[in-house]
Amino acid sequence: MASVDKGKTTKEQKYDRQLRLWGDHGQDALENAHVCLINASATGTEILKNLVLPGIGAFTIVDGHKVSGDDVGNNFFLTKSSIGRNRAQVATELLQELNNDVSGNFVEESPEQLLDNDPDFFHRFSLVIAVHLPESTLLRLAAFVWGAGVPLLVCRTYGLIGYMRLVVKEHTVVESHPDNALEDLRLDHPFPELKKHIQSYDLENMEKRDHSHTPWIIVMAKYLEKWRSEHNRQMPKNYKEKEAFRELIRQGIRKNENGVPEDEENFDEAIKNVNTALNPTKISSGVEALLQDENSKNIKAQTPSFWLLVRAVKEFVEKEGQGSLPVRGTIPDMIADSDKFVKLQNVYREKAKEDAAAVANHISALLQSVGRLPESVSEQEIRLFCKSSAFLRVVRCRSLAEEYSTETINKDEISSCMDNPDSEMVLYLMLRAVDKFYQQHGRYPGVYDYQVEEDIGKLKSCVNSLLQENGLAVNVKDDYIHEFCRYGAVEPHTVASFVGGSAAQEAIKIITHQFVPFNNTFIYNAMAQTSATFQL
Repeated sequence: MASVDKGKTTKEQKYDRQLRLWGDHGQDALENAHVCLINASATGTEILKNLVLPGIGAFTIVDGHKVSGDDVGNNFFLTKSSIGRNRAQVATELLQELNNDVSGNFVEESPEQLLDNDPDFFHRFSLVIAVHLPESTLLRLAAFVWGAGVPLLVCRTYGLIGYMRLVVKEHTVVESHPDNALEDLRLDHPFPELKKHIQSYDLENMEKRDHSHTPWIIVMAKYLEKWRSEHNRQMPKNYKEKEAFRELIRQGIRKNENGVPEDEENFDEAIKNVNTALNPTKISSGVEALLQDENSKNIKAQTPSFWLLVRAVKEFVEKEGQGSLPVRGTIPDMIADSDKFVKLQNVYREKAKEDAAAVANHISALLQSVGRLPESVSEQEIRLFCKSSAFLRVVRCRSLAEEYSTETINKDEISSCMDNPDSEMVLYLMLRAVDKFYQQHGRYPGVYDYQVEEDIGKLKSCVNSLLQENGLAVNVKDDYIHEFCRYGAVEPHTVASFVGGSAAQEAIKIITHQFVPFNNTFIYNAMAQTSATFQL
């Protein structure tokens, strides 16, 4: 037992910072994940480095290339002594040195060979990350993993340009961790237990110390009741009314014998929180759309837990919740004595437990109706889902086949962005054009210095052909064509490092189902130090 406890302590110390971000369950998801990286280029190894360090369970590198001198020049995970050896093997050996808890594997084959001989190989992974694949190979791979429901993250560093594309049919997010989320206090519609707790306070007849240490939520609730009794049960809505409500609270601050207001910080907190605490208890349009989604209506035996839980929450809203989501069960820190704070905290916590239990009953009935075991959705999952129900998100990307088809290409998005000829969208078009160049010439433009000038005309022809085929009436400046020829398809480590860090973040979002990944294309311009996301 002592060794187990010691191991747990070591793990907590090792991953302390990230555990604060995504919790034990997020770390468990990371440690149970198996990621496939195609091509151990500088970008690829930077991505894996940023997944190995936080403790990804396992990775497999697929790469049929031998290490070259160019590789050693821009890739910290390849050495001079490794020239001539398989790139996947060398990178695996060096990446594993970063974290003994991670299992590393490699396959000395090209992705084209695997797609020809064993396409199901890619179905076993939590996530496939494809780096620097030719367009034809990429489209084949994307079609295979799309059909299998395996997320694909496409990454690329081309000169001073970084590119990422997320390809996933449906990605559900329970813990989206929104910035500046408002507290769930229900002051506009207090539940019975909260109402009873508020009524137990008598601010008028309190001792001085108790008066200045009553939680601001209680203070606000008391004066809100007074306000509503005088305003036809209405809440303060506009700026003028909220200012009047603040003044009402301000008048409640005790005064000393000289008529000077006492220093009561709890009242100051109540006044400061008027705007945020009086937000109406309602379901956001995004969550409402999920409650009405077809996936939550047609429940089957193979329905994912996320949609079962959405359906259970929907039934809760229609019945026990009376139009509201389950109570979150948390309150912010505030100035109050410990006893009063804990009692108020417990009121919210107990209500959250009660709501989660009601949702659990709905889940149990749903599971029974489709012949699944009750334990297939855990109590912990239900509690977490209820706590996060106001912030649920679903990301649905278009397939690469849709994006690349001349019939379904997103012309509106491209044309709209190209109203600004220096938009990052022009970099996307240039990347598509260099892929077309590769298809025609078997190499990228400007790979050797002597080719730069002659390739400018060829690349311009590819750009015009791309625009014409897709019916895009936009103009690409010659400056960009010249620049991409000068790049010569190089992969500078500084840009690869940035893309590697960004891609690893998105990979962790996909694996943990926490935080919201981009949808669906990300372009980084290292020349201008700008970036943009597009839905293509």
